[in-house]
Amino acid sequence: MSEHHERVLFPFSAIVGQERMKTALMLNAINPGIGGVLIKGDRGTAKSTSVRSLAALLPKHDVVVGCEFSCDPNEPEEMCKKCRENPARQAASQRMRVVELPISATEDKVVGTLDISAAIKHGERKFEPGILAEAHRNILYVDEVNLLNDHIVDVLLDAAAMGVNTVEREGISYSHPSNFILIGTMNPEEGDLRPQLLDRFGLCVNVIGIDDPETRLEIILRRAEFESDQKAFIEKWSKEDEATADMIMKAKELLPQVRISKDMLRIIVDICIKLGVDGHRGDITMMKTCSAIAAFAGRTEVNEDDIREAAGLVLAHRMKKTPFDDPETDEKRIEEAVDESIGKNSEPTEQTGSDTPDGSSTKNFKATDPFA
Repeated sequence: MSEHHERVLFPFSAIVGQERMKTALMLNAINPGIGGVLIKGDRGTAKSTSVRSLAALLPKHDVVVGCEFSCDPNEPEEMCKKCRENPARQAASQRMRVVELPISATEDKVVGTLDISAAIKHGERKFEPGILAEAHRNILYVDEVNLLNDHIVDVLLDAAAMGVNTVEREGISYSHPSNFILIGTMNPEEGDLRPQLLDRFGLCVNVIGIDDPETRLEIILRRAEFESDQKAFIEKWSKEDEATADMIMKAKELLPQVRISKDMLRIIVDICIKLGVDGHRGDITMMKTCSAIAAFAGRTEVNEDDIREAAGLVLAHRMKKTPFDDPETDEKRIEEAVDESIGKNSEPTEQTGSDTPDGSSTKNFKATDPFA
């Protein structure tokens, strides 16, 4: 993305409505370990605008100059071999970028390629980086992810989960770090992802067009104002954007101190069981998301409100459904499960032992942040 293009991005704070989508994006910026976000919705609902505007808010990070993997000069153990072996390496600051993955991308284009002939003739692993190398320490944006080949989606999700991309050809392998915030968008009318792939996205939000006349009018007015004088419009919203960026940075710093009690964890587990969530990814993602929500609010303890907010983002795409369920039905089921679980687990119980003097068993959750 050119510098000129970055200057004319629509301000994140000026985007009208779609608060849940904006929250999901910010939570992944606070803790990329949440596992990305899938945004479902019609065209023209500010999906790509929100992603690009958020990237512009995030702070610059140090990279090794000339490194095709954007290695962190402050983390020698995580550097690629070339950077580790270069004592004269130099550092520079770089903005987080939005790396797009085209629908037509082949596996080689995504993961990179190994030159087998060079390996056989000279015994060296010559690697041509792909999109996953470019996405390291950035945002990987996949529009219409549901139209991608399932195998490509699997590769993306594996790299996102492991933080490493490994290419194997003819018994030769090459690995490089690939930590990124994965953001996928799709229009459900064009087909859905398989449940196994849906489950791999940390959060999922449904965005719909806004029907309220006054809100729609405000969207048009802001867009017209932006197109009339981009510089003035960006300046008008700069304080709000700076405040949002500051909140995200403070939340990232606070996140390792956030604690979640065993009682809160019991509520999370109970909700997942009630909604028929398979496996344990939903429970773990709920824990991470609740912690990020608490950190964003400036707190170091997860509470029931955090669980309520997280449930809507984490569980809608994981719960067992019937063919006739719609987003409204899903939300109602989640709300009922949350209310029931909070009510059940909030009842006084006899303490049989605790880890803390006040009788509440707590556990520290430290988020791993590849972009720190």
